[in-house]
Amino acid sequence: MQPELQTMAEQRTELSSLGEFGLIDKLSEGLELVNESSQLGIGDDAAVISADDDNFGLLSSDMLLEGVHFDLSYVPLQHLGYKSIAVNVSDIAAMNGKPEQITVSLGLSNRFSIEAVEAIYKGMKAAAKDYQVDIVGGDTTTSHSGLVISISVYGKVAKEKVAYRKGAKEKDILCATGDLGAAFLGLQVLEREKQTFLANPNMQPQLDKYKYIVQRQLKPAARMDIIHELNEKDVVPTSMIDISDGLASECMHISRNSGLNVAIYEDKLPIDKQTYDTAVEFNLDPITAVLNGGEDYELLFTIKQEDHAKLDTHPDIHFIGYMHKEQVGNVLITKNGNQVPLKAQGWDHLGQK
Repeated sequence: MQPELQTMAEQRTELSSLGEFGLIDKLSEGLELVNESSQLGIGDDAAVISADDDNFGLLSSDMLLEGVHFDLSYVPLQHLGYKSIAVNVSDIAAMNGKPEQITVSLGLSNRFSIEAVEAIYKGMKAAAKDYQVDIVGGDTTTSHSGLVISISVYGKVAKEKVAYRKGAKEKDILCATGDLGAAFLGLQVLEREKQTFLANPNMQPQLDKYKYIVQRQLKPAARMDIIHELNEKDVVPTSMIDISDGLASECMHISRNSGLNVAIYEDKLPIDKQTYDTAVEFNLDPITAVLNGGEDYELLFTIKQEDHAKLDTHPDIHFIGYMHKEQVGNVLITKNGNQVPLKAQGWDHLGQK
């Protein structure tokens, strides 16, 4: 064994010990931006690049791996294609921007037919139409370990309206769109039905009463509608992130990047009745599902106190907490008024939790 390889083996550190974000921090150590056009590199939902006098360019990428991010035993190919575009558009939305172009790269094994690939692309084309984004290129290659979908997305945002994970100020109001926890519970239902089918192939899936949460898992929507409405109401978030890894995890990102703490109210957290009822059915705490479920692709953002009135009557924007400097740290304020530490236990892409 070569000396340098032997040293690496002796010093082996498991990827799961760092987690996804710890690994990103590790790999980005010492990276310097050498091009004047690179405004912001690693660390947000998208990189920020100079575009023209009025706009920044936004660049992001994402991968979906079979067996890690999706299970083709219950995920329709067309839905998978749609989802792969939507989750990337969501990254641009999280920067308060508008997506414009996308490239698509596929790793395909020989078990995929032309018709199967066309089904994936049918979903992608539908999403591209919905979000008014152009599919402009990509790549295809052979995969020996299942289906791989890699997407890169480019968009733009007016320079004075870009929203980062940093930027929140003390007493800013914390807002969340839509409802949370549904995608996680939808996944639990799909996994249960899969196990039932494996035990008895004659059993038909029982999904009728779970349509909403299953849909939230299989075909999430990027909240570009909220971005357009914020623009119409002249509200620029002071910080923003999309909720892909769980509400608690995203709160931690805003807290860390803004140098402040987050306080959220248990009774203000948005949860759909079907999500709540299904959590109870699975003997899960509904609030835990909201905080740590992930894959909702809603938006979490902060606004100035004076912008509250502009959004006060919006049916799909919920005021769930605020930013503070108090020593108690990031907290969840329970219905009884108790403050408990906010902990992030969402999806770990390396530990696969």
